[in-house]
Amino acid sequence: MRVIAGSAKRLQLKTIDGMATRPTTDRIKETLFNIISPGLLDCTFLDLFSGSGGIGIEALSRGAAQAVFVEQNPRAVQCIRENLEYTKLADRANVLQMDVFRALRQLEGTMVFDYIFMDPPYHQEWERRVLACLLESNLLGEDTVLIAEASLETDFSYLEDLGYSMIRQKKYKTNMHVFMERAGKEKEC
Repeated sequence: MRVIAGSAKRLQLKTIDGMATRPTTDRIKETLFNIISPGLLDCTFLDLFSGSGGIGIEALSRGAAQAVFVEQNPRAVQCIRENLEYTKLADRANVLQMDVFRALRQLEGTMVFDYIFMDPPYHQEWERRVLACLLESNLLGEDTVLIAEASLETDFSYLEDLGYSMIRQKKYKTNMHVFMERAGKEKEC
């Protein structure tokens, strides 16, 4: 796994051994960032279920002003910290070693994120629970884009009922990215 573009371009990132994380492949990461790159410069980026930190590090490398990484696994957190030091991006990062819901409560009132990315364990409905938690949060701004990396079988038909609208869906061979925003936002013509 490597950084695709930006200040840390081509640097190899560490990952932890085993099945505790599923690092996003370089090809899928490149597609994701081609989609969101117009809004990355000076943005705030929240990377939930961070694993080895590849997504948040890519955002920082491409110009995000700040990224917050949330990961519970101590080995993965150590990997994130080492990757941030190696890429020289640690000064714009905050790593929280804790449960996602505890982290969201702790972050409440501290900042508004432009992008919130999550790649939770598959087939456990984490996406829905995180979205429900975020809906009443002040971590979401008017233009916040939420992105979930999920298995192809993940059902997002509840989004409208929960208070979100789907902006876009990008499917790959084994998984997909779902781009969302809070519903009720005025659309530009």
